[in-house]
Amino acid sequence: VPAAWQRPYLNVFKHFRVEEWKRSAREGDVAALTDARLKGTVYRIRGSIPTSSYLQLPRTGTQSLGLVGRYLYLLFRPMPRKHFVVHLDVATEENQVVRISFSNLFKEFKSTATWLQFPFVCGAAKGPVYARTAGTARRDLVGAAPADVRWTCLVLDLHSILSLYLNRRYSHLKSVKLCSNLLVKNLCTSDLVFDPGVTFSEARRADLACRGVAPMPREMAFPVPKGEKWHDLYDYIRFPSEGSKLPYDSIQKSCPGPAAVSEDPIQQLPQPVTLTKAVRDRLSLIHQITSPKAVSAPW
Repeated sequence: VPAAWQRPYLNVFKHFRVEEWKRSAREGDVAALTDARLKGTVYRIRGSIPTSSYLQLPRTGTQSLGLVGRYLYLLFRPMPRKHFVVHLDVATEENQVVRISFSNLFKEFKSTATWLQFPFVCGAAKGPVYARTAGTARRDLVGAAPADVRWTCLVLDLHSILSLYLNRRYSHLKSVKLCSNLLVKNLCTSDLVFDPGVTFSEARRADLACRGVAPMPREMAFPVPKGEKWHDLYDYIRFPSEGSKLPYDSIQKSCPGPAAVSEDPIQQLPQPVTLTKAVRDRLSLIHQITSPKAVSAPW
């Protein structure tokens, strides 16, 4: 079976042995550290210019990762009060290479036939960012990460991104370039939707597999102390968001996680999340700030 070795998921850093630097490349200030909160190794990429320091997979541009999973999971934390950039090179079924970039340096969404650039809006851990309304100044939402920015599980639906924004069919992920300023725990690809807020026992009880939802694999998971809830500690961003009919023009946490509204996360999963007025206003402002200049949906 083609790419069977990549299923049900692929732990990218582990498979390509990033710590050996034989199948990956690093430039500038890139270091492996032990993170006390995550209780494991993370990679710190920092530099005064985002593109001056980076971690790249595979090692050279002539190689390809050849990863076919629909979803790319990036477990990372932007550095407080800094800017970062991430570049993904993906191949279409027509053998065209498209670069997907996102950064909190970008002020607006831009698109060409071979490059999509998305602003990334870093949320604060509590209150300030989410409480702002449409009257908030643009500079407060687009720009350097806030001081209390959280570890984030970013889920990019590469199939939907190419389909929605360029009317192309996704084939595989060729390369990843993580530029400063970031802390990165890992990368993962899969055809499954992982919900990090759901435990294995909860998933079995609710038979989530029939809905295409699975708990985050243990080796990819952020630690959750007993009595705590995942969504109270970390951010989960799925892009494009599930069920969206129109392309979004920035990557941001748009609503609370599925476990945030109910004591029982399983009861909340199939239900639509009701956005607060503050979040709706914030989304409205994001759309105003990042209105597309040259994008047309496939229909």
